[in-house]
Amino acid sequence: MSGDGADADLRLAVTGAGGRMGREVIEAAADREGVAVAVAVNRTPTDPVAGVAVEDADRIDELLGAAEPDALVDFTGPASAVAYAEACADAGVPMVTGTTGFADAQLDGLRAASESVPVLKASNFARGVAALRRAVREAAAALPGYDVELTETHHNAKRDAPSGTAKSLLDDVESVRDDLDRRVHGREGEAPRESDEIGVHARRAGDVTGEHEVLLAGNRETLELTHRAGDRGVFAEGALDAADWLAARAPGWYGFGDVLDAGSAGATGE
Repeated sequence: MSGDGADADLRLAVTGAGGRMGREVIEAAADREGVAVAVAVNRTPTDPVAGVAVEDADRIDELLGAAEPDALVDFTGPASAVAYAEACADAGVPMVTGTTGFADAQLDGLRAASESVPVLKASNFARGVAALRRAVREAAAALPGYDVELTETHHNAKRDAPSGTAKSLLDDVESVRDDLDRRVHGREGEAPRESDEIGVHARRAGDVTGEHEVLLAGNRETLELTHRAGDRGVFAEGALDAADWLAARAPGWYGFGDVLDAGSAGATGE
């Protein structure tokens, strides 16, 4: 559903509308019953997307105040995401962000916004990745002493490395393996493996949407846990699910796991 969508069940604002994920979110919203994009912004001039006019991002405060969307969905860059979070806090609009690559100070900015409005941050909105993270925690805990290596592959235009999802998977491993507390990014020359390290490898090539593999090896056996995303639509659909869920939440800090585990005691967030 495109346009203002005053009668829609879920009315969204979308930032980074000219980017890959911004376009995916707007197109997914257009195909989903009861969802409309009321505001779309971009930092550079952009033609309409799926029938939705794209406005200048500098007008975000004015646009949020006038449209009063149920939630804002953001896939931009760290600095922009923090600015949009501040705008959401001022306008009372819940925020979903899939932006990655934040510095600690920038994360503090997002968390500050979550004191006024609900903020959901996720490095990945694929349900399969949520399942992968849980499987990795279980496997790493069940295989003490096994070496762990992580490899991620993305398209050649991705800026941050390793990916946000890779960092989340590394956090998962370290949360259940006290003996692994050092991340080694690639190897070169004489580089024997140490018992406390997790090897991390980032590849950038072509138009790969996203692949993550966690390898556990020891005791003359190997276990490989892998997720591959077929296209960006899976992330857009997950972001819409998150926005729909977040719109009714109280101010606070949430993760995609909270959406999947809604109503259960197992929600861990991110």
